Amino acid sequence: MTSPWHGILKKIDDYRWEIPQSYKVGMRVPGLVYASERMLNQIWEEHAIEQIANVAFLPGIMGRSMAMPDIHWGYGFPIGGVAATRISDGVISPGGVGFDINCGTRLLRTNLSVEEVQPKIDELLNELFSKIPSGVGSSGNIKLSGTDIDNVMTRGGSWALEKGMGEAEDIKLTEESGSLSGANPDKVSNKAKTRGASQLGTLGSGNHFLEVQVVDEIFDPEVAAVFGVQALGQVLFLIHTGSRGLGHQVCTDYVQLLNEAVKKYGINLPDRQLACAPLKSDDGQNYLAAMACAANYAWANRQCITHWARDAFMKVFEKGRLDLGMDQIYDVAHNIAKIEEHMVDGKVQNVCVHRKGATRSFPAGRPEIPAVYRKVGQPVIIPGDMGRYSYVAVGTETAMRETFGSTCHGAGRILSRGAAKKTTSGTQLLDTLRSQGISIRVGDIGSLAEEASEAYKDVADVVEVTHKAGIARNIFKTRPLGVIKG
Repeated sequence: MTSPWHGILKKIDDYRWEIPQSYKVGMRVPGLVYASERMLNQIWEEHAIEQIANVAFLPGIMGRSMAMPDIHWGYGFPIGGVAATRISDGVISPGGVGFDINCGTRLLRTNLSVEEVQPKIDELLNELFSKIPSGVGSSGNIKLSGTDIDNVMTRGGSWALEKGMGEAEDIKLTEESGSLSGANPDKVSNKAKTRGASQLGTLGSGNHFLEVQVVDEIFDPEVAAVFGVQALGQVLFLIHTGSRGLGHQVCTDYVQLLNEAVKKYGINLPDRQLACAPLKSDDGQNYLAAMACAANYAWANRQCITHWARDAFMKVFEKGRLDLGMDQIYDVAHNIAKIEEHMVDGKVQNVCVHRKGATRSFPAGRPEIPAVYRKVGQPVIIPGDMGRYSYVAVGTETAMRETFGSTCHGAGRILSRGAAKKTTSGTQLLDTLRSQGISIRVGDIGSLAEEASEAYKDVADVVEVTHKAGIARNIFKTRPLGVIKG
């Protein structure tokens, strides 16, 4: 049977599919989907193709409206969407960043082996769970005053470092050194600040997680060694969370504001969820300043969690920091818009790159990459679901040429949270994971089913596309030993 997208999508090669500019009247550029052919039916059925085409209507969009293989339906932009806009006449769209501003991943390595950790995994998860609050609306150990929260939003990870949480090397090994410039707390509502005042150092709920994982396969030993990964069986620690209620409120506030701005600037869009404003306008600049505040809050959040995670490991394994070797590999954002320098039409220029459910994938030589990685490229952290595996890749020149230095960010949902709950129960899933040798600590057993493996694409299929398309190169693979969910 012929698939519904046949005759509409143009096959460029096995992993690239073009949405012609003629697909919808008003598209300013074509669309481009990175996917295998067997992924396309699900992408089509979810109407994510429509969202890619709609993004192509944005004023000032450059190149193509792009989607990574983990694409699924989102607010305005699809999750897994990438779009770059010109500074001169382009726009900024909160829907191209998402509600969980700077949701991102941070990966730490250890000197511990699976043989050392497996017998103590439940004790370790309990200690991590007690130190790092999780769940809907969770409050942390830090209570921020008005001045404090403004400092967090401007200083980012450095704020936590100055409070004794973490090490200078953590900041060096974080995208943007853990602090996006241009943050202005005056552009963040009091409601957003109130929501963030008690949530610093907390995991949250939904797809956020902490994972104790073990290196399962190494594809490039030389690059893996540069990342500090030396052997199979080495234990790593992965953090996945973002800006919590503060970031969500910033997005909510500016979506409402920019819905009015669209009329003011005479911008015609096929979907009101693409609300935007010219980058050079006060409205556009105000959103960028508020978004930077939320991004910085997220980096401070992950920095605090890093500090408490190290404490938990030290307590459980009765080892000092140096003996544990619990050093940061990298921290990368995957819900953000940034002004970056790219080669476009044969000349270097600044553009605004929206990455929503997409990760930066810069190659060797880029000055934005930490010096220790500059000869090999930026680490790209790609988590899968809690029942399977995750990958670490490295950025490539192909990504710089094709995707404004972007690649996938994870597995990508294929079932809604409600649909996932119909496939299994939290208790059943807990038993299944335990039978696979994966320990789980969760605050709400009922919500655990929302994160079942069946709710996600197989991340191995996703990274096969990005690897073979050349927009990220696989370096090593991990599997979970223990997971904490909110």
